[in-house]
Amino acid sequence: MKTILEYQEQFKKQEITPLSLLERSLANINPSLNAYITVTEEFARKELKKDKEGKLKGIPIAIKDNINIKGIPTTCASNVLKGFVPPFSATVIERIEKNGGIFTGKTNLDEFGMGSSTERSFYGPTKNPFDPTKVPGGSSGGSAVAVASGSAVISLGSDTGGSVRQPASYCGLVGLKPTYGRVSRYGLVAFGSSLDQIGIIGRNAEDVEIMLEVIAGYDPKDSTSSDKEVDDYHNLEKRPKNIKIGIPEEYFKQIDSEVYSSVMEIKKALEKENITFKSVSLPTTNYIIPTYQVISYAEASSNLARYDGVRYGLREKGEDFHDTIRKSRDKGFLPEVKRRILVGTFVLSSEAIAEYYERADLIRRLITEEFNEVLKGVDCLLTPATPTTAFPIGERTDDSIRMHVPDRLTAGANLAGIPAVVAPAGMIGKLPIGYQLIGRPFDEKNLLSIVRLVEKIAPFKWFLKEDKNG
Repeated sequence: MKTILEYQEQFKKQEITPLSLLERSLANINPSLNAYITVTEEFARKELKKDKEGKLKGIPIAIKDNINIKGIPTTCASNVLKGFVPPFSATVIERIEKNGGIFTGKTNLDEFGMGSSTERSFYGPTKNPFDPTKVPGGSSGGSAVAVASGSAVISLGSDTGGSVRQPASYCGLVGLKPTYGRVSRYGLVAFGSSLDQIGIIGRNAEDVEIMLEVIAGYDPKDSTSSDKEVDDYHNLEKRPKNIKIGIPEEYFKQIDSEVYSSVMEIKKALEKENITFKSVSLPTTNYIIPTYQVISYAEASSNLARYDGVRYGLREKGEDFHDTIRKSRDKGFLPEVKRRILVGTFVLSSEAIAEYYERADLIRRLITEEFNEVLKGVDCLLTPATPTTAFPIGERTDDSIRMHVPDRLTAGANLAGIPAVVAPAGMIGKLPIGYQLIGRPFDEKNLLSIVRLVEKIAPFKWFLKEDKNG
């Protein structure tokens, strides 16, 4: 598969057409991987006939099925949204359509984004294209698999605690979680409102830069949207000089030795490019998982209260109003979502809110202050993306503690609202593994420029789905 700019150059030279690229992408959909909940072939063909110009003209794009596209079902991989078709599109979708992007479909996820493996979906698990016995990561696993297997050039996911970056690591891709407020959340179905951010999954930094330029920017429909000017991310000029990168010691504990070695190889490669490194410490790292869980579960319990079987979605008939709600939620939600709603409701209760939620909110501030203080002395941080390569399907579904282990490396950026990007660090056996860069607020351009540099000096080309036409 080529880059966005390479495809568009082929369009100009009439070497291929947007229609032929769309058909090739649709042909690459492998049902056995279960990356898609809804394939939008008819919708895509109609949009293609409009022949819109823009930065994404004719580019096939996959969208996580918790981001609204008007007229296309949004399921959030949940039975509770059975039959729901949104009457409006998310702001990011409108911006992509304005720039000529074409949607191949809505991708699978952990129900309402609650998971780290894309196994907890009403529509069944998504499988890793490098080894179908392994998970692709979650909760944006479908979006990652769509790109890795060649059915989309680039995709959108959402990242609440690492849900874009973990699948990027497990599937050998670049995954960006922008600064909170950089990309509008309007039209994204909420899980944890103070943590959620729409992110991007692509094959390389350049494609991610182009997509970010399209979807970033102020949106009056989103009260959390920032009015800070959008960078020219794709402009190679005015890149930072004399880069110094921090190595937080806490992030290199409790990870596989091969993962450690892979990230250190990235460090060595960058040192040869005159980038300097500094050891730093983030002591609050040990509190990231419990803090993230308390805050995200509390916000989830509030956000998911709207699914009552009355206004839209699945409705199970009960003896009275309350029984209808109870039966609809019981049949509509899978066990993991029920568990998080119950825990979230408890931590917000009058007897527990001070002990749990308010304390977690205080620790969140400490985590944010610690990141900001450390990032005053370095341009960004280099860490592993995940402690291991992709794990077997079914291995952790009954062990929520083990399932949340990867969040320790990713959820801190969500709690602090700062940008982070994951990119390939190499292969361990037959499975990819990623490294992560965490940066200052609104410094996505710097992070992506470093990824570009790594791609130049240590390129990784391992995409599964190649064809004779590239």
